Amino acid sequence: MLDRNRQHALSSPSGQQLADFHNDRTQYYGGYGLEPEEDTRGLDPLKLLFYVVQYRWLIVISLAAGLVSGVILTFMQTPKYQATATLEVLVPSAKVFQDMEVVSEASDVRAFLTAREKLLSRALAQRVVFQLGLTEKADFLFPKPDFSVSNIVYRAFGIRGQPLLEDISPEQREQIAIGRVRGDLAVQLVPNTSLLSITFRDQRPEYARDVANQLAQSFIDSRIDQTGETSDLARQFIQEQVAQTKQKLQASEEELVAYAKQVGLSVNEADKPLITSNIVDINKALTEAIQERLDVGRLVQQIDAGRGESLEQVLGSKPLQDLQAKVAELEGEYQQKLSMFKPGFPEMQQLSARIRELKKQINAGAMTILGSIRLQHQEKIEKEANLRAKLTELEAQQLEYNDKNIKYTILKREVDSNRSQYESLIAKLNDIGVSSELKTRTASIIDPATLPGAPFSPRKLFNIAGALALFAALCVVIIYILELLNNSFTNPEQVEKELGTSVLGILPMVDDKQLAESLSDQKSGLSEAHRSLRTALQFSGADGAPKILLVTSAEAAEGKSTTAFKLGRDFATLGTQVLIIDGDLRRPNVHRLFGLSNTIGLSNLLTSTVRREDVPNLFRKTKYPNVTVLTSGTIPPNPADLLASHRMAQALASLAKRFDMIIIDAPPVVGLSDAPILGRLADGVLMVVSNNQVTRKSAKAAVRRLRSSGANIVGVVVSKFSVSKFDYNYAYKYMNYQYYTYGAETPKLGASSDATPERAAKGRPSLMARASAGFRSRLDSFLARARSSS
Repeated sequence: MLDRNRQHALSSPSGQQLADFHNDRTQYYGGYGLEPEEDTRGLDPLKLLFYVVQYRWLIVISLAAGLVSGVILTFMQTPKYQATATLEVLVPSAKVFQDMEVVSEASDVRAFLTAREKLLSRALAQRVVFQLGLTEKADFLFPKPDFSVSNIVYRAFGIRGQPLLEDISPEQREQIAIGRVRGDLAVQLVPNTSLLSITFRDQRPEYARDVANQLAQSFIDSRIDQTGETSDLARQFIQEQVAQTKQKLQASEEELVAYAKQVGLSVNEADKPLITSNIVDINKALTEAIQERLDVGRLVQQIDAGRGESLEQVLGSKPLQDLQAKVAELEGEYQQKLSMFKPGFPEMQQLSARIRELKKQINAGAMTILGSIRLQHQEKIEKEANLRAKLTELEAQQLEYNDKNIKYTILKREVDSNRSQYESLIAKLNDIGVSSELKTRTASIIDPATLPGAPFSPRKLFNIAGALALFAALCVVIIYILELLNNSFTNPEQVEKELGTSVLGILPMVDDKQLAESLSDQKSGLSEAHRSLRTALQFSGADGAPKILLVTSAEAAEGKSTTAFKLGRDFATLGTQVLIIDGDLRRPNVHRLFGLSNTIGLSNLLTSTVRREDVPNLFRKTKYPNVTVLTSGTIPPNPADLLASHRMAQALASLAKRFDMIIIDAPPVVGLSDAPILGRLADGVLMVVSNNQVTRKSAKAAVRRLRSSGANIVGVVVSKFSVSKFDYNYAYKYMNYQYYTYGAETPKLGASSDATPERAAKGRPSLMARASAGFRSRLDSFLARARSSS
């Protein structure tokens, strides 16, 4: 009916405006009653808060499990103490005496790394074991396990077995002690310093302190032992060598000077002959001259090849550039005037003459520059020849000098050798405190280890925080998986998005004990929600509410019968003559809501099993004004065939003339064909979708079936919405077809929102019964999911 009314409205000018208004509302609000869609791509703190509140018990249990696990983990760990000693390595002053020389080691990171490896070495650990007598200490050799379940018993009762020292050989105890020292030892270089931190960890604070200090001291002692060997004979031997080398140096110098005077050789400050120095200078000057001649020669080659005008000297000439600019300007002017005058025109001839004159000047200037380049080339050639002649002359002098320089070179080499030996020996004698430095400590303890007051492990807060973080992450994963498996509706926005239709109303969740009272109380939230639904139905079409309204749902127990019952009463209060037909011929419920008998009804009318004079008696007045009820009657074996018969369509057409509005309570859609059949006969279909109950797949399948059968779905009403809860209860249920057994048994009154209000307050189940029913419902849901997944 809504589509037909919309088509009728669009055929008029005012209807076109209505359509534009509807399109605008759809564009901005997404449909009736839908707020502008929010951008859900970002992080929604409120949604996260909903999840926290919804899964609060799971989160509390996870955090409690994490807290307990952290405490248990702490008790399973054995307390360990840590002591640190700081050692300074004096690498720059270390000396090594070898082969009559004093060689200084490099002061770099390699020296510190070497010291670190020595501290971690087995030899040093063995030295510490013997100095502290660790092989005789059972509590050091056989510590408690670092992490074990037995630690809980030990820390609670102090009971622990320990091997006897007599059962283990001294060699084995030594190996165990060395392994313990090396296993719990850590040596680190303090960045940008010459300090090494020696850290040892043990279950007893005394061992942690003593081993750390003894490691530092043993390292110092081992370095002193390595560098403490020297002898006074070495100093005496060096002194004798100094005296002998000094005499030899003086004799060789006197002989060199005497020979130089004899042959007339002169030596500069660098002990080089003057001829050699001059040859070096001439060679350098000749090389530069050759390079200059080659550079200018390349320019001359370009000039000879006719490419002189492209040289940089020509192109970069400022006067020539000015002349060329003037020529370009005159040629431009000539071309401009050529469109008005012929070339023979006097003015044109004058311009042509000026252009030729300027070009001659440009050529003359270029030739001048090229001539200067040729002149430079000739000068470079002459300079090169002069230098070559001078070099030849010096080379001749050098040959004469070399004959005299042979013996001079031999004498000078001997002088240099004696001088080198003398300076080396003097350096050794002048090195202050050589022998004392060889015995100086190469490391010192800056900060000795102290007795630790508290264990560094286990760290209770760290363990608890880590366990809490782990279980929190596990809880997040579980919540994420539950959300992925969730297949029910939790809010009206999801209903509109998934089903593609508008939500006309939201019915709050009411406990079965208060259902009758809420339906009777016109000021209750449930009554107010039904009145809002009635108003929405009145505006669902251009002509108001559908005359024949079918109320159905995807599955059973979603509140469709109660909705039809309450809508009929609400429309009747407006003076509308309302007929409520119980179209559920399998499991009728309307007669219970009105407290009527169901001996005869719709099925009897369709099968002609009622006398003609008794037909008016089928339409029974109720205690509610303007409300008439047609019950379902005797349950037939073929409900779908009766509803699809021609008599059903005739009956609805006839009744539509007698009543202002007809509300049909139809069976659920999933698994049955009754609702799609009735949907074709009705002007509009109201779909009841229960919150956190019906599966999305089931609801979408129901809407798809109704639309494929030609039914006009005017909207959806969300029932059982927990408006008093801060969160949404997400419960995953796979689609099932248990409704195929619909009508096999009649549910007890008060078990659902479809129960009779007058009888809902009677026979309230006990707390134990309600808990048992809830457990059975969850078990059925789990079995349904298992069957669907398999």
